[in-house]
Amino acid sequence: MTLHPTDSVSPTRAVPNRSPEKAGFRADIEGLRAVAVVAVVLFHADVTGAGGGFVGVDVFFVISGFLITGLLWREASASGTVRLARFYGARARRLLPASATVGVVIMLGSAALLPALQSRRIIGDGIASALYVSNYRFVLQGVEYLATNLPPSPFEHYWSLGVEEQFYLVWPALIIGTAWLIRLVRRRTRAEATSSKRPYLVVLALVAAASFALSLVVTRLAPPVAFFSLPTRAWELAVGGLVALTAGQWRRLPPPAAAVAGWGGLASILLACTWLDRSTPYPGTAALLPVLGAALVIGAGCATPAQGCGRVLAVRPMRAIGRVSYSWYLWHWPVLLVAMSTPAWSQHPLGLAIVMILFSLGLAALTLRFIENPLRFADPVRRSAARSLAVGGGATAIAVCVGVTLLVAVPTPVGRGPAATALTLTATPPPAGSDLAAYDTAVKQAFAQVQAAVAASGDLKAVPSNLTPPLADAMNVPLGPTDCLRDILQIDHPLCATGDTASSTTVALIGDSNAAMWEPAFERAAAQRHLRLDTLTKGYCPWLDLPFTIPLFGREYTECERWRDQILARLRIERPRLIVLDMMRRYGARYGWASGFTSYDPAWIASLTRDVQQLRDIGAQVLVLGAIPDPQSVVPICLSLHLDDASACSPPRSKAVNQPGVAAESAATKAGDGQYADLTELFCTADRCPVIVGNTLVYRDQMHITFEYSRLLAPVIGALVDRALAPG
Repeated sequence: MTLHPTDSVSPTRAVPNRSPEKAGFRADIEGLRAVAVVAVVLFHADVTGAGGGFVGVDVFFVISGFLITGLLWREASASGTVRLARFYGARARRLLPASATVGVVIMLGSAALLPALQSRRIIGDGIASALYVSNYRFVLQGVEYLATNLPPSPFEHYWSLGVEEQFYLVWPALIIGTAWLIRLVRRRTRAEATSSKRPYLVVLALVAAASFALSLVVTRLAPPVAFFSLPTRAWELAVGGLVALTAGQWRRLPPPAAAVAGWGGLASILLACTWLDRSTPYPGTAALLPVLGAALVIGAGCATPAQGCGRVLAVRPMRAIGRVSYSWYLWHWPVLLVAMSTPAWSQHPLGLAIVMILFSLGLAALTLRFIENPLRFADPVRRSAARSLAVGGGATAIAVCVGVTLLVAVPTPVGRGPAATALTLTATPPPAGSDLAAYDTAVKQAFAQVQAAVAASGDLKAVPSNLTPPLADAMNVPLGPTDCLRDILQIDHPLCATGDTASSTTVALIGDSNAAMWEPAFERAAAQRHLRLDTLTKGYCPWLDLPFTIPLFGREYTECERWRDQILARLRIERPRLIVLDMMRRYGARYGWASGFTSYDPAWIASLTRDVQQLRDIGAQVLVLGAIPDPQSVVPICLSLHLDDASACSPPRSKAVNQPGVAAESAATKAGDGQYADLTELFCTADRCPVIVGNTLVYRDQMHITFEYSRLLAPVIGALVDRALAPG
């Protein structure tokens, strides 16, 4: 998010009615916008060396804090108040039409080109973006901006616009409220209350300190919240405001000192762009580098805007990019996403990225020429706060109406076939004192019930009208308790006990997200058997002692190893009776997850034996759950395109199941003195693996089963638990 050249003025100096260039225009800030937007664009294009380019948004925040605080302060100091209608009108006519235009194009394009299930989600993002609350929509969806296995939204970059607009709502109230308190406490007149900067500096400093402290805590506990929300980003805007209110002190810097500060600040920003990456916990302390760097550049420019780094930032190409930065920011991400969805991206990523970057820059220039500037500089609109608000409000209303209309026009994909019979399973545990054969028989009986239902669904054509969960909801339901599946960067693990939490017999479910997806089944089975269930899972973190390079980071996934060490120490203290281990079997380049090792390869098999033995040494029984089949597609989206032929989304068993790998894992588990459960028969017939069983959708995406199918399989899981805990 950027501001425009007409705002790039000295923040504490009155501006006469002259051209911006002669009235304190800050060409260096215009060039700083160019640095910021280029960093963001290169980051999103996955250009080598720009792994930390996302910090460009932080630079924008500092610029906004500087300019808006200066603007509000000048008006408050001159008139004793802030004319809110004029302030919001200026923001509305300048920012809302362009963002609404791009948003409408994205929504229309999604509706025309994407499956309904995918496009409806994007249209919902578009409506939230038009209302400038998309940052909180992404938080509620559990989206992590830097690492997600869901298809990215073309509106994801609009989160920063939401933060900015929310800042515009809060900041004037902060200035007016501070002036009111000064008048109340010191019994000053309105003019006297706004004549001193010190109270405002104190307020901004307190806001910055509180927000920064909150950011540090939330970055560790809830990274998406820390990344997307205004409370955890307000300190960056406040830093810009502090520079604005101390501009007089900055001007007193000797030119050599100002030059050193400016170059140091620019170097800090560039260092952040190259040194930080997707694996950096953010914002946290890492955001200090670009934020303080931007503050130094802007502060140094108060003293010598045309010298030092300001001279470089003010060159014509930099200023040209700065002028178009807002529209470029709006266009670049959806354009890049289109390119990334094509086969050519994997073959020529850099060349295609350059083409798309230039194309989006061209769209930005057209948007500036025909939308931004005409509305921003049109005298009838510019001179009237009411007309300015009407223009901005009208643009927003159009975008929202287009989104709502598309949601009505684009049908929600629902099953059109006859209602199917729900899968029901029954299983009675063997009496106490039974031999192992009785437990084996109970397991076989439970499996047989599921096999019959799977076989009956093998030739299903039309998606049932009573499908559970509905296709539109499948990917929105969490795998299990949210806190029990730790995020990629989280190392600590809270208490995640369910079932009969007072029981002295504990079952520990450990592994990555594929272990977490079984939590509903284990929770129900544990409650029925009066067992305590501890769910200890972490995303993309298989329980294997292998060097792991997470593809999202491009480096060793040390957080996984550290988390496993902590969980292992915890297990040694708590000494569960049974440890259940599961993991995704899609690691390795051939499966799309270039992690440094490959599922089922010799290193994987050897590690499984060692890890099972290590867990057995704790004194627990160990049960390893076999892989679920690979459905070969994102199942809800596939079904939304084949509502009359569900079998089109049901892969052949030969492609979905790695039978030699299952056999090798079974042998490795037994070699480590553990038990192995081949789960293939819960999903596949002899030749096919249906994605709907009864009226239940089996898969929530390409790698996990649905909450509902997991819970339905509780009797089978219970039988496996009984067998694993059986004496003898």
